[in-house]
Amino acid sequence: MPTALDRAMHSKVCFAGMVTAAAAWAIWGSDIFPAEPDPTGDPETWTAEEMKRWLRVRGLMPNAAATREELLERVKANLRIPPRSTT
Repeated sequence: MPTALDRAMHSKVCFAGMVTAAAAWAIWGSDIFPAEPDPTGDPETWTAEEMKRWLRVRGLMPNAAATREELLERVKANLRIPPRSTT
């Protein structure tokens, strides 16, 4: 049966792991954890999830309740906006 000290050390180890993971993300970011590439081709053929990701990358947060047609309209209206820089 674990003692109070065992539980405290375990939670510290988990916390240290989370801090390490966050630091790795902040330092190396997309080098270690590459982002999914932008969808290519005609936006008419993209899935709703691809359109949402495309809009999010550009800081154009899509409405969670938006229909596929609304997402497509917003993508087409903003096709020339480049992705946000992560640096």
